Amino acid sequence: MTPFDLLLTGGTAVLPGHAAPVACDIAVRDGRIAAILAPGTGVSAAETVSVNGLVIMPGAIDAHLHLGHGKDIARPRVPEDASQESAAAAAGGISCFIPYLMATEPFEDILAEVIAVTEAGCRIDFGYHPIISTEAQLAGVPAYARDWGAPSFKIFMNNRGGEGKRLGLPDIDDGFLLRLCELAAANGGMVCPHPESIEMAWVLRERVMRADPEGTGGLAAWNATRPPFVEADAVQRAAHVARITGAPLYVVHTSSAEALHAALRQRAAGAQVFVETCPHYLTHDLGWEGGVTGKINPPLREAADREALWRGLLDGSIDTVATDHVHRDISSKSGGIWGASPGCPGMETMLPVLLSEGHAKRGLGLARIAALTATNPAHAMGLGHVKGSITPGMDADFAILDPAARWTVERAKVLSSAGYSIYEGWELTGRVVHTLVRGRFALRDGALPQDAVGTGRYVRRKLDHQRG
Repeated sequence: MTPFDLLLTGGTAVLPGHAAPVACDIAVRDGRIAAILAPGTGVSAAETVSVNGLVIMPGAIDAHLHLGHGKDIARPRVPEDASQESAAAAAGGISCFIPYLMATEPFEDILAEVIAVTEAGCRIDFGYHPIISTEAQLAGVPAYARDWGAPSFKIFMNNRGGEGKRLGLPDIDDGFLLRLCELAAANGGMVCPHPESIEMAWVLRERVMRADPEGTGGLAAWNATRPPFVEADAVQRAAHVARITGAPLYVVHTSSAEALHAALRQRAAGAQVFVETCPHYLTHDLGWEGGVTGKINPPLREAADREALWRGLLDGSIDTVATDHVHRDISSKSGGIWGASPGCPGMETMLPVLLSEGHAKRGLGLARIAALTATNPAHAMGLGHVKGSITPGMDADFAILDPAARWTVERAKVLSSAGYSIYEGWELTGRVVHTLVRGRFALRDGALPQDAVGTGRYVRRKLDHQRG
């Protein structure tokens, strides 16, 4: 037999069915995991890399981010857009991401171009979620799932009464949501709603802004304009419609105990509901001293919501963690709480935050972190046939970590074009040392190999899941 292409030796790996990392060597051939071997097994490889003292986890899959150009988060326009943000991803142990693709034209008119631009710059593998906002896009849902391998569809439930103008999107309504769910159910698709009952938020926003026109209330004022019940109401409504139509639902950026409980009630009633949360909701609340930099939508919540989400990670009721990464730079936070743009970057810190705040401080197991960041997103998003676990035959995607490394987040070292981090100054325990994508290094010894640029590939997805 010909030698393996790569052999990783001396580490421990998070393997399916094992609660703790297992000492083993891992062999790679043709971009796939070829063998999981007892430590020290005598095999030959073109390259052998020692990972002594490190933990090998399946490469993380970020199923929620925005990849655009400059302050525009609709889509990448030049290869450098994908190169820079995928550098941030690789530094955070992310080997595959699925950005949201936003447009008003039919996606069949732009998908080939967007994929080509992304492949030309990307360091990691990727998919795309179309954001469905127009009648022409709705009509294209069967083709997006069947022909393009893009079966997960975002819908902004809050785009009513001109609310979507900020993003250049038209108004929709619950009838549009119903038809999207029907089409998703009929064509092997899944709906990913941004859940807000915006009419109630308008009432609250008007009251809060009238009482605090200068926004001196900061993050607490922002939370008061769209509080947890606004999120929870939309979650239960979307999940109910999805249950009636038979469509799977993937609830993005769950930020509050109320929204989580609304999703769990519909799950108990028979809906197929996947629940995602984001690191910033696990670590920050409306009392954060960073102020307007922490304006995110949904807002940062109360400390009690943060703890409820940690319980959801620990007890299994939350399925995935993703970043909702937004690469707009810090100048987008000008204008006070009412004028600042919502969102923050997060790909470089997703795994380190879970290692530090979850594993080191709360006892969140490494196997559970692997499930939240790799296995479950792969399962939910139709990637489970190639990614998400360390199993022979799967893509050789790895996040290789030093879970004991202590380091401080510094603005000057942020790789994303955002150029800042809400974790600036935090000392974290746990750092990514290497990231591999199909057996090649996208991050090696903490550095970015230049030859990784343009090696990422578009992965066609096909959903095949029943939530266990």
